[in-house]
Amino acid sequence: MRLIGLSARLAALTLPIAAAVILLTTGTAYANVPVTQVSNDPYTDAQAQHQTEVEPDTFQFGNTIVAAFQVGRVFGGGASNIGWATSTNGGVTWTNGFLPGITTNAGGPYLQASDPVVAFDAQDNVWLISSLGLTATGADVLTSRSTNGGLTWGNPIVTATGDLDKNWIVCDNTASSPFFGNCYTQYDIVSGNQIRMRRSTNGGLTWGAALAPSGGATGLGGQPVVRPNGTVLVPYRATNASQVRSFRSIDGGVSWRATVLVASISHHTVAGGLRESPLPSAEIDSAGTAYVAWADCRFRSGCTRNDIIISESTSETTWAAPYRVPIDGTGSTVEHFVPGLGVDRSTSGGSARLGLTYYFYPNSSCTAATCQLNVGYISSTNGGTSWTAPIQIAGPMTLSWLPNTSQGRMFGDYISTSVLPGGRAYPVIPVATAPTGSTFHVPMVVPTGGMPVGPGTLQAERWTGPEPPGQSVIPPQPHR
Repeated sequence: MRLIGLSARLAALTLPIAAAVILLTTGTAYANVPVTQVSNDPYTDAQAQHQTEVEPDTFQFGNTIVAAFQVGRVFGGGASNIGWATSTNGGVTWTNGFLPGITTNAGGPYLQASDPVVAFDAQDNVWLISSLGLTATGADVLTSRSTNGGLTWGNPIVTATGDLDKNWIVCDNTASSPFFGNCYTQYDIVSGNQIRMRRSTNGGLTWGAALAPSGGATGLGGQPVVRPNGTVLVPYRATNASQVRSFRSIDGGVSWRATVLVASISHHTVAGGLRESPLPSAEIDSAGTAYVAWADCRFRSGCTRNDIIISESTSETTWAAPYRVPIDGTGSTVEHFVPGLGVDRSTSGGSARLGLTYYFYPNSSCTAATCQLNVGYISSTNGGTSWTAPIQIAGPMTLSWLPNTSQGRMFGDYISTSVLPGGRAYPVIPVATAPTGSTFHVPMVVPTGGMPVGPGTLQAERWTGPEPPGQSVIPPQPHR
């Protein structure tokens, strides 16, 4: 029955490519959404650009939402520390703080910290934040633990050492899974972008050996998700091909199978020197359907600007042709990038509730001085077949309001959205206002009361042409 349902949804999504010219051109609602500040950079160390908070991830379990993010961005890589913000009442109120024991700003040995991501282990009732601790020669993967609902955190546990990048973490929270309670950390070795996986069976206290997929995998930005049957899927951006690929484990992380193609990547480099790349955003629903979103220009003639596109899989080894989220028409001037996809994990298939946050330029033909950066949001209640009208959460922002890095102005290589069961969506996002002298104003905020997840009439457009060869993709490099 599940496969039949998916087939029906694929048919509903499929439109001829020629039909793109007659799709309804939609417009973003430009009334900004009230937001609540949940954290602000308190540090004053000379290495960083203050007050800046960038690159958030979130995770939801029950009524608890935990966010983690960089605090005090450093030009050459990483930040002064990792911050956290936690709501235990479904986003009504928030508590925040900063992780101990990582950087010298908080009693730790590391110079900077980067790439924070959040998970929850239901078996051990522990929240986990994975991050990078930067040294003079590389970066270690660290795991910080909270055993009281994300309200206080212990010193980090060293998970992997070396010159590492783009870590991610997930736990198996399905009580009927044969691997319930396993947690999995993904990262890549900077030299060659070789992807590795490690497993913990005790709530992140200890981690097993580093394992590679069969045949190897090179890339970065992997985001593991766990199906209800315990299979772990790891979509990632491949290094030497313009592709999103995926690999899996069916034995609880004892071994990892060979990679399969999700889709090629056709990516338009966004204007203004903004730091941005087509890293995937991955989620799973209650039936085990995996969703992967990224910024891609395949639907635009000449690859002139990016849309957000999504591919799905129910079979673990094959992925459906991606569809374009109908934020606006393919003839618009809007450039969309850095999606943060959220899925209500109590829903599935044709009733899956999706919330998608993204950043965008209203007009992609701009310069560093003229580009206007905005935050948008759109949702679906039928697994992505149709979508609501998009809403502008925040903006416009001028790029010079963002901290600078060796790879351009930065709000984050990734963002995140968490959807409460049957409830609203909560993206925790950086929103900038004009600096005061050399002091920035880029705190973490959340839409007050969350964002609606509702039914919509804007039809997604399935890609029906041949898989494009991929083009204009920024080569993978350290993204710390």
